Amino acid sequence: MLEHARRQPGAECCGLLAGHGGIITAIFPAENALASPTAYEIAPRELFALFRRMREERLDHLGIYHSHPTGENRPSGRDIEQAYYPEAAYFIISPQRDAPKPIRAFSICDGGAAELEIVVTML
Repeated sequence: MLEHARRQPGAECCGLLAGHGGIITAIFPAENALASPTAYEIAPRELFALFRRMREERLDHLGIYHSHPTGENRPSGRDIEQAYYPEAAYFIISPQRDAPKPIRAFSICDGGAAELEIVVTML
């Protein structure tokens, strides 16, 4: 995710995360259809294809990620407003090399956001 964000420093990058039992094991990078530095959207056709691929690989949709190229990596008002998957974790990436926490995750539900602890495991 961090590499994806750093390859696109002028626009928000985005993608989906999947796995089993609450453990993310797969990253599905997507194209930001808006090509914007302050907003992202996965085009419906690509989103459908990514969900189909997850089903084919028998993976559960566990999260969504996007970057904030120049701002702090916490949910914006737009992020909270457009959090359509309340069961998913929302990862926000800062591509800035001096970011204290370049990857943060949040639960976004009912208009609020709570930071989640990220635990890295070796499989």
